[in-house]
Amino acid sequence: MGGRMLWLLVPVLFLCGTCWGRFVVEKNSLKVTSPNSLKGIYESAIGNFGVPQYGGTMVGIVAYPKVNWKACHNFKDFDISYKSKPGGFPTFLLVDRGDCYFITKAWNAQNSGAAAVLVADNVAEPLITMNTPEEENSKADYLQNITIPSALISKSFGDRLKKAIENGDMVSVNLDWKESLPHPDNRVEYEFWTNCNDECGPKCDSQIQFFKNFKGAAQILEKKSYTKFTPHYITWYCAEIFLSSKRCKSQCINHGRYCAPDPEQDFSKGYDGKDVVMQNLRQVCLFKVASESGKPWLWWDYVTDFAIRCPMKEKKYTKGCAEEVIKALGVDLKKINKCMGDPDADEENPVLKAEQDAQIGKDSRGDVTILPTLVINNRQYRGNLDRTAVLKAICAGFKETTEPAVCLSDDIQTNECLENNGGCWQDKASNITACKDTFRGRLCECPVVEGVKFVGDGYTHCKAKKPSTEGGWSFLWVFFILTIAGVGAYCLYKYRFRSYMDSEIRAIMAQYMPLENPEAQSHIRNDQS
Repeated sequence: MGGRMLWLLVPVLFLCGTCWGRFVVEKNSLKVTSPNSLKGIYESAIGNFGVPQYGGTMVGIVAYPKVNWKACHNFKDFDISYKSKPGGFPTFLLVDRGDCYFITKAWNAQNSGAAAVLVADNVAEPLITMNTPEEENSKADYLQNITIPSALISKSFGDRLKKAIENGDMVSVNLDWKESLPHPDNRVEYEFWTNCNDECGPKCDSQIQFFKNFKGAAQILEKKSYTKFTPHYITWYCAEIFLSSKRCKSQCINHGRYCAPDPEQDFSKGYDGKDVVMQNLRQVCLFKVASESGKPWLWWDYVTDFAIRCPMKEKKYTKGCAEEVIKALGVDLKKINKCMGDPDADEENPVLKAEQDAQIGKDSRGDVTILPTLVINNRQYRGNLDRTAVLKAICAGFKETTEPAVCLSDDIQTNECLENNGGCWQDKASNITACKDTFRGRLCECPVVEGVKFVGDGYTHCKAKKPSTEGGWSFLWVFFILTIAGVGAYCLYKYRFRSYMDSEIRAIMAQYMPLENPEAQSHIRNDQS
């Protein structure tokens, strides 16, 4: 127990020692469209599980259960279903905070047929991020199967929603994630904060599975310069009062400067925390060396291959196994070892020091305190570590109309132009449309067809823009006048040049022969013509 308390203490000391950092709660907006007494836009905190609809919106009707208010039990036990009927609005289930984990509430809401879950806080406080439980307390193997979005709302707002529902009002809500991620340009920059420990339970298992599933998409996006990816690793330092302890020495390198918790939470067996730190360092250096050779995407090959070939459970989590994987990928092993430095030196390791500095929040990005954490365009991603969910979030980071084709595939988004042409103008006879499909929704813009630009509002009309005839004739007249002027100038120049040459030649020839004879003068001019 004492060992666990030590490792609970060290991360806290690290963060307290950097008081300028802070944890940022990522939010989306919640718009109430009815009843009139509640109309307005409210903040809600995105849960760190489920699948937030980054770049999109959801419309639904809020329901509050008559029993099982905290959703800690299966709603089937109460013969309650919130599955919407065909053609009906989806149900957003409002539940109370308390008595069980957030993920339990979301799982029970999802099984009841709800399309989203809103958790009303039970105390008046600033919004927090709903996270998954600690591994040692978590027995929920359904974590990665939660697919509905979740959000925490304030107690006061929750009370108002409950009162409206109790009064029989239909509470209509629009959940909006369109501005949850910045989308300034045609390239997305994202980071993945992790730890290469593979003995941390469901979170580690889901992380390894994510690497395998997302590798293909990540490498394509990186190779075509659609994204810029950077991996990061969280380490802690050992409190000074514990530097001489055996536990600190077994969990840290560089004399307590860089540490990781014991993988098995048992100091008497298995691997030590310093083994994890060394592997973290090796993976950072591999990424640096691969990037220098123009192949940063090799990091994805390494982490997936290492997880398969060198797992802790098979006692293969070793330097030798790691180096075999590196050699197979053709990355310069000598450069990686040089980058790693000496783990026994009583000095800072510049690579790991940079990782610790980067962990502190800057600008709009908060401190990285949750493992794993994905940061997209300097905002922390919230939701399942799932290929489709993460790809949706990355696609939401592109400026409209600049997203790659993978973002417009059917399993990522819905092509709104396929239904009623998205409400945009179209010419069915010519098969011309103003509807443009983007990840964040359709745009109605008059098109350019075979070099001909159509103009209009894009919704009700678009008309081919005729070439300007007057402008064309004006250009021809200007060209004609300039041509005449040029020819005239050339003729004048040639005449003056000939006159000058004639006088020069006459002066030269006068030294050798008399020029009084008119025929001789004429002969000389003709020869020089």
